[in-house]
Amino acid sequence: MTEQPAPENPEGDEPIKQRKNGLYPAVSAELTDNMKSGWADTELHDLRPIPQAAETARRRAELSARFPGERLVIPAGNLKTRSNDTEYAFRASTEYVYLTGNQTQDGVLVLEPTGEQGHEATIHLLPRSDRENGEFWLDGQGELWVGRRHSLTEAERLLGVPADDVRELTGTLAGATGPVRVVRGHDAGVETALTDKVTAERDEELRVFISEQRLVKDGFEIAELQKAVDSTVRGFEDVVKVLDKAEATSERYIEGTFFLRARVEGNDIGYGSICAAGPHATTLHWVRNDGPVRSGDLLLLDAGVETHSLYTADVTRTLPINGAYTGLQRKIYDAVYEAQEAGIAAVKPGAKYRDFHDAAQRVLAEKLVEWGLVEGPVERVLELGLQRRWTLHGTGHMLGLDVHDCAVARTETYVDGVLEPGMVLTVEPGLYFQADDLTVPEEYRGIGVRIEDDILVTEDGNRNLSAALPRTSADVEAWMAGLKG
Repeated sequence: MTEQPAPENPEGDEPIKQRKNGLYPAVSAELTDNMKSGWADTELHDLRPIPQAAETARRRAELSARFPGERLVIPAGNLKTRSNDTEYAFRASTEYVYLTGNQTQDGVLVLEPTGEQGHEATIHLLPRSDRENGEFWLDGQGELWVGRRHSLTEAERLLGVPADDVRELTGTLAGATGPVRVVRGHDAGVETALTDKVTAERDEELRVFISEQRLVKDGFEIAELQKAVDSTVRGFEDVVKVLDKAEATSERYIEGTFFLRARVEGNDIGYGSICAAGPHATTLHWVRNDGPVRSGDLLLLDAGVETHSLYTADVTRTLPINGAYTGLQRKIYDAVYEAQEAGIAAVKPGAKYRDFHDAAQRVLAEKLVEWGLVEGPVERVLELGLQRRWTLHGTGHMLGLDVHDCAVARTETYVDGVLEPGMVLTVEPGLYFQADDLTVPEEYRGIGVRIEDDILVTEDGNRNLSAALPRTSADVEAWMAGLKG
């Protein structure tokens, strides 16, 4: 990674930050003048609106109708430092992406009220790097360092929203009058400018409304989720093909293999991949991925590709590393599969959100009683939640731009709500027998099984978006044999 030059302040209004210990202590006047000229016009004139432009306009209209007469401010967020002068890869806030389709750092969407009803939306962005003051080649975020960004005119064409220079926004917001709401936690500068104009309670109402907007997905979102799932299926196939290499190295080989698919076909992974072999499968969010991969053990792979528009899949399979389940592994796997089947069957319009969880938990409780691991009857086990020692987590969650989507929606509209066509959720029961659990027979200890699929609620039931990935123990074995063969 190259270091930026450390210049004297070139001509222009904005000083360029100087790097300590740079090799160039100054920039000559001759070089400054040379760098200002001789560049071709690269303005893009044939841009078409992004695919979701009509959808983002509709979403903004819904938001406008909910908060008439109020200024609404939704920031994308800023870069976050990883170490010294290197940053984490930028990921725009979910609220901002949902309402604009844009992923630019430092961007801010402002909905300005046009009276008692309606708003005028403006997206505030950094313009092209200034070639007059040397920003484009001297500043660490200049275009010669991090790449070209769209001009404001280009952004308007792409997003279908008027664009303005974000560097002037905080001054405008500081002088704003009337009611204002802001999505907090993403841009400290914007929040400081509004500090005497907003309240935490009112701002939370804005964030909650946008979260609940996302409960029902539109056509664009469903297509993106299917795209994410399809790439994820191919990523799982990639992993099965290299399990021998993982055995020779570690879980990291699995992690890296899936990551390659995510980066080639999408933007990234949607969350840290869980590549849990052997007893690590009993740790719900095992993302260290530094353990051994051994023949005869199970691999719990929980991973999802994130598309370029930032929608993510979330799929889990528990695979026999050598291609064949042992008798006990199969018994436990088949129990989880039966629980998942019951959960998926409960996903339909008009059903309570909790129904799929209750259906899956009942099956698992029945199995635990049948195996003699917990004392029945089943109703007692469920009433006291005794099965949770081995099931641990809820059976699913909403899915979308966030892997745990709509997370700040009100309880009454989410977990106590009713399923509607267009909702997308995961169904992911599991059984986990910890390696140090003395309440179960020794042969159970260290076995963890989870099966997870992404389910779309349809008008007449549901559709399994990840159905292309085998689920029954027999089908998993045949699929693995075909990929390895």
